[in-house]
Amino acid sequence: MEALINAGGKGSRMGRCGIEKPMQLVGDVPTVQRVVDALSASSHIDRLLVSVSDNTPETEKYLNSIGVETIRTSGESFMDDLHDSFSILNGDYILTCPSDLPLITTEVVDTFIEYFVPSVMESAIAVVDEETVRHVGITPSYTREAGGRHWVLSGMCIMNRQGTLDGKYLEEYLFETNWVELAVNMNTPKELDLARSYFRE
Repeated sequence: MEALINAGGKGSRMGRCGIEKPMQLVGDVPTVQRVVDALSASSHIDRLLVSVSDNTPETEKYLNSIGVETIRTSGESFMDDLHDSFSILNGDYILTCPSDLPLITTEVVDTFIEYFVPSVMESAIAVVDEETVRHVGITPSYTREAGGRHWVLSGMCIMNRQGTLDGKYLEEYLFETNWVELAVNMNTPKELDLARSYFRE
């Protein structure tokens, strides 16, 4: 399976701190590096691409220096960047992941991919129960109800590539978890401090 890491957003919620969000250090390692390492170590992933933009030139420079394949996209919207990236990928299904999940592990990635059944599913999205997210100290900005519970989107998905490019509606299956590794989605200074605390401990 091919994988795409999205690292071209504006990161506006992080504020003006002089450091691009994917390059924020967590445990002395850039966040984007942690995500790259987790995905590239998966035996299920045979190609990894990172989308960057004018918003993240230092991220692009860093990734290129360590031999990670990148694509320059507009950085204007998630869907525009997704389409630009999917147009140069070749797989039937693409794992997509944001660059701001610093706690993600290869085991989490593998378990999610093994859950996905292409003959049955068009797309899947990994979600975390709201209670877990709030317990670690994060207030979710959006939740989705399913099975009588509320779930927070982690940002990690598997999508039918051609269907996405064609603008087709893809039925979503929810991969339901209570995993902290997917709960800490680093969008704000508070969430950055929270992620760093896990490595200090």
